[in-house]
Amino acid sequence: QANLLEMHDKTKYLEKIAAKTASPLINLENGSPPLGSDVAPITIVEFGDYQCEACHYWFHNTRSALIDNYIKTEKAKLVFVDLAFLGNDSPRAAQASYCAEDQGKYWEYHTMLYNFQDGPPDSGWADRDRLNSFAFSLDMNIDEFNECMNSSKYKNRVKANFDEAMKNDAKSTPTFIIISQDGKTEKFAGAQPYSVFAATIESML
Repeated sequence: QANLLEMHDKTKYLEKIAAKTASPLINLENGSPPLGSDVAPITIVEFGDYQCEACHYWFHNTRSALIDNYIKTEKAKLVFVDLAFLGNDSPRAAQASYCAEDQGKYWEYHTMLYNFQDGPPDSGWADRDRLNSFAFSLDMNIDEFNECMNSSKYKNRVKANFDEAMKNDAKSTPTFIIISQDGKTEKFAGAQPYSVFAATIESML
């Protein structure tokens, strides 16, 4: 009976290891809803902060070409994971994006944040009043948005994304990890040009 118990324990242990091995390198469950097709063979993960100037630069200079050539063609999807560390307004802005998701407007709010980024971190452009004004501009239900923000409903989700960034050694923004269908990954930091993404994605398709 002792041997049977020992074998049972070993089996459970191996099952745990197998489960860990089978799980994806990056846990994306707390990140954004995917932009693009769920079945796209390539996943582009962006670790970013809404107050990050380099993220703003990448958003306005590289992202649209990726969307046109890879996301709209269903070759890739984009997932944004918050690495909200540049100031007190950073985690609040990240939480606001998920309050917008509750009303079906995550990506519209995400775009609003990068369109209106103005000045250094915590200079007021992403304070609570401005976050409310962005929601108002998107015709969101302001009472629902305020209730969501006041409850800190997504504080733990934003913290989980930060932890995921640390786990994957993403220590600056933006950091990108490209994941192929068979689990291969490529990582690079900084506002890399479109050519870097295109070459990486093409080599993984």
